[in-house]
Amino acid sequence: MRNGLRLAALAALLVLIQCASCLAEEAEWTDFAGQVALDMNSDTVKQVVSVRTFVDGDTTHFNVPESVEPTGVLKARYIACNAPESTGKIEEWGKAASRFTREKLESAEEILIESDTNAWNPDSTSTRYLVWVWYRPVDEDTFRNLNVELLQEGLAIANSSAQNRYGDVCMAAIAQARANALRVYSDEKDPDFFYGDAIELTIRELRLNPEAYDGKKVAFSGVITLNHNNAVFLEAYDEETGLYYGFSAYYGFNMSGAGLDVLTVGNEARIVGTVQYYEAGQTWQVSGLTYRMMKPDDPGNIQIISTGQEPSWKDTTPDTLCGAVEVELDDGAIETREYAELALDTSVSVTGLTVQSQVTGEHRFRLYCFVPAGDAVIGVPVEVEGDAPGDLTGKTIDARGIVDYNNGYFVHVYTADGLTIRDE
Repeated sequence: MRNGLRLAALAALLVLIQCASCLAEEAEWTDFAGQVALDMNSDTVKQVVSVRTFVDGDTTHFNVPESVEPTGVLKARYIACNAPESTGKIEEWGKAASRFTREKLESAEEILIESDTNAWNPDSTSTRYLVWVWYRPVDEDTFRNLNVELLQEGLAIANSSAQNRYGDVCMAAIAQARANALRVYSDEKDPDFFYGDAIELTIRELRLNPEAYDGKKVAFSGVITLNHNNAVFLEAYDEETGLYYGFSAYYGFNMSGAGLDVLTVGNEARIVGTVQYYEAGQTWQVSGLTYRMMKPDDPGNIQIISTGQEPSWKDTTPDTLCGAVEVELDDGAIETREYAELALDTSVSVTGLTVQSQVTGEHRFRLYCFVPAGDAVIGVPVEVEGDAPGDLTGKTIDARGIVDYNNGYFVHVYTADGLTIRDE
């Protein structure tokens, strides 16, 4: 009996010691993001801003006066921190970091950016500026430093963190996150990350660099806009560029009924497959899609993310569709690409086209259209599935379809309601 009492007392003592240890660990936590102070009298340049575009955890575009940036938009790269990727390739905790930044700034009463010196300093790409981002929560009087907060939450790793104005507090925040094994410093699985054998990326990354993924298994998500000839077209909006990016996925003839349900138009779906160049179609696609009914959560399965979505049917003028646009790659390089190349496989709406000529085939016809452009004209081919309703030469039409390619870009109208003849 005495031995039993002694064992019970010893167990209780061990529990108390363990609890005290836990409390001590909790007491060691420091809110460095709130502890570091914004000095409005320092020699750094500062500017109150509003968010123009959320990009990812450590990059945000802010609206600023033209005196700061002539375009009125300052592309900010956060000093001292490097958040996991979420705009091109998807890395562990990248989506969480992006979501954290958005939540803090969307709910802020006021946002202020600060340089590290007495001037606005560009980053290595010369397209973005290195800044400290401060935000003041609603009903609070003091600002919090978002750069430091990302570091202390384990949502970013060091990036020249000691070599700046707030270097000491940055290093302390990193040490604390590492000691507590938070997120990027943990062995914990990121619930937003795909742990299959596929490369996780966005449609934008895939569209900009398809050759880099030739023959590789990839995973991405987008809204299904069309299901045609055993293939689906998907698109996703990119907030950084304001463009929709699209890609097609061929599922073949062996997809199960449950798998076909995933590939329903209007679903936002995760696609897992292998990138290949489709010679006959002269375009890139993903193939090898699978759905295992007995294992619906298999990471190699296609999966529904949400339902009830709509194609963008992006209003696109002929000069835009036939023009060029500058895009920034993941390495910061700026490239000029054809707009139609970037918009390939996306849903568009082009109006006010005059039919110059028509070529009719079996169950499809092509309209060669034009619109005036000063002393010249801009040509926009439109290919329509189905039988031609007669000769449309000289008619004015509106076309709603998918940007396609076959020896040149054109608008591919797949459904009868995608073609409107104005002057019938």
